Order: sequence, then C-alpha cells, then structure tokens
Amino acid sequence: MSSILTNTSSMVALQTLKSINMGLERTQGEIATGKSISTAKDNSAIWAISKVMESDVNGFKAISDSLSLGESTVAVAQTAAETITDLLGQIKEKLVAAQGDNVDRTKLNNDITALKEQISSVVGAAQFNGLNLVDGSTATTNVLSSIDRDSAGAVTASYISVSGQDLNSGGYTANTAFTAGTASVVSAAGDTFVMSLDNTAGADEIVINDPGTYAAGDSVSINIGSYTASYTFSATDLAAGNTPADIAATNLKAQIEGFGIAGLSVAYDSANVGELAFSNTGSVDLSVTGQFQNAGSGGLGQLATIDATNAGTLAAQMVTLESLISTAIDAAASFGSDGSQIATQSSFVSKLTDSMRAGIGAMVDADMEEASARLQALQVQQQLGIQALSIANQAPQNVLALFR
Repeated sequence: MSSILTNTSSMVALQTLKSINMGLERTQGEIATGKSISTAKDNSAIWAISKVMESDVNGFKAISDSLSLGESTVAVAQTAAETITDLLGQIKEKLVAAQGDNVDRTKLNNDITALKEQISSVVGAAQFNGLNLVDGSTATTNVLSSIDRDSAGAVTASYISVSGQDLNSGGYTANTAFTAGTASVVSAAGDTFVMSLDNTAGADEIVINDPGTYAAGDSVSINIGSYTASYTFSATDLAAGNTPADIAATNLKAQIEGFGIAGLSVAYDSANVGELAFSNTGSVDLSVTGQFQNAGSGGLGQLATIDATNAGTLAAQMVTLESLISTAIDAAASFGSDGSQIATQSSFVSKLTDSMRAGIGAMVDADMEEASARLQALQVQQQLGIQALSIANQAPQNVLALFR
C-alpha cells in the first residue's frame, strides 16, 4: 500500500542515515582526539578508571623527582665517606712511618694535621640542597619512594629511610661556653647562644666562659649576620697560667673588627674574663650567635688524639685509627646500600609509570587503523543512505501516475 501521509520507507531511510551520521561523528572524534573514550559520556566506568590511573602517573612523576634528589644526596654522602676513608688511610701511612727511630715526627705530624683539616672540610662540604648526612646532624631522612593504592582506593605513601652517619671529628655541644651579660638574650638553649642586638644606645655582652674543661682542638665561634669569627684552642692556650677565654675573646674581637660591619663596635673588657661588649649604632638590628665545638665529640672524635710526635702512644693510636677507618668504611657501605636501593626503586618507578601509561592507552586510546577503515565505510554508507532517503522521498510522486 502506498500512502501520501505516511512514508514508511522514508522514515526507515532517515533513521538509518541518522545512525550512520552518529557513527561517523564518533569515528571522526576518535581520529581527532586519538581516544576512543575521551569523555565520561563515552564510557563512564572506563573513563573514571583511566582518570584515577592518570593521577597516579602524575604522582609517580613527582616520586621520580624525589628519588633523584634522594639519590644525589646519598651519592654526595657516599663520596664523602669514601674520601674520608682514603684520607684516614693516608693518616695511617704517616702514623706507621712515625714508628721508625730515624724519622722527623714533627713533619709527619704536620701532614697528619693537614689531613685532619681536610677531613673536617670534606664533612662540612658534604651537603646536597642543605642536607648533610655525614656530620651527625641528621639521624635519618626519608625519601618518598612510592604511592600505594589498595583495592578500596585508599592511598598510602612509602618511604626509603636513609640513616645519617657521624663522621665529624668535632661536634657542637651544650652551650656551657657562653653566658649572657644583659637581658637581651633570645635563647640560650641547645648548642647555640642567640642575642638580639638592636640599633639603640647601650651595649650588650657575650661572655666566653672559662670552665677549665677546654681541650686542644675545641673552638668557639661568634656569628654576626653573614660573618663568622672563630678561634680554636691550642695546647699552648691551655697551658698553666693562661686564660683560654681571654685569649679567645681578644682574637674574636680582632676578627669582628676586621669585618667592618657598619655601626658595630666591640670592646674587650680585661676586668671580666672573656667578656665582649657589642654596641650597635647602625641602621639595622643585628643577630649575634655564639657556638662551641667540642673537638673530642663526633663519630671521628678520637681523631683529635692522633699525634705522631707522641712516640710512646703510637701503638695505641694505631688501634684507635683502625677503629676510625672501620667507622668510615661502615658509613660508606651504608650509603652504598641505600644508594643502590634508591636507584633500584627509581628504575622500577620508571618502568611502572610506562606500564601504567600503556594500560591507560589500552583502555582509552583509539585504534587508528580500525578508525580509518570505519571512517571510509561510514562515508560510503552515508552516501548510500542519502541516496536511499532521496529514493524513498520520491515514492509518493509515483501515486500521481494513477490519477492521470
């Protein structure tokens, strides 16, 4: 039956053409974006999973940076520990040579002193981004190594713990070396004396104490802004009849005056042991800190006892030195183990990130070969659909022939 009111063929052709156009639009979108699922409307479940995985990938990028930073920090510490081991080996050579009867022990001891100073320099410089793992100031540091997601979606962070090592031949101890002369003290706790020196009239004092317990190699330092004045006590300073605190005070005064800090003057009061009076008439306030370093503390504190000129104790010093070498070797081995663990984790995170990207791609990326073939087929179907709709729309015209 033919009808001029209801063209069933035309409706079927139109619905078919709409379906073809929708498929063509979807295929063109895949080709344009490279994804078969680019929005939640395409497949909400797969889209949600892919977005969670993409956020994890971004997190692993940050973890990779953290591991690189940690690996560099540990590498610096390891290099320092290995260098210190070599320097201690050189000290051992000098100490062995000093056991001969026809050697100049004073010159050998001068070489040992230079090597000791080099060890202190290595320890002080062995920092990366402000973190020093060999000076005893850091017990442990945690390196972010992973983010772990359980089946419920809860996320936890994992860390690689790196133990700091104490290869310092002198450590900072409690602040027994300083007392305050005025009420301007901000804090005198721990190992640092802190004093606020404002730009007003009057003087504030730091008093270097003379507890009678200083040892050769101990040192006191005073920091003013970015300037540091320090003095290390020698055996001569500690001889009977001398006042170590006064000796340190006068030397520190000379150094501070040499800085030429605007408005700052410092006076040594010979009537009071170890007292330095500071006066600030400049335009800015100043912070003055005092610090005491005990040469006998630290993981290599016994290094201060190594003295090639003391022939009677050379055998005992060899035992001490072997212990110090063992300490440095253990530190280097510990850093080596930590560094290897971090490097392995870094490689794993890199591979894991690649695998996650591949998994995300498998879920949402478009198969471009298939999309290309589908596009051509749909374009042909679209042309045929247009032709079919045109033919179906011409069908009512045939009814006119019956009325002629």
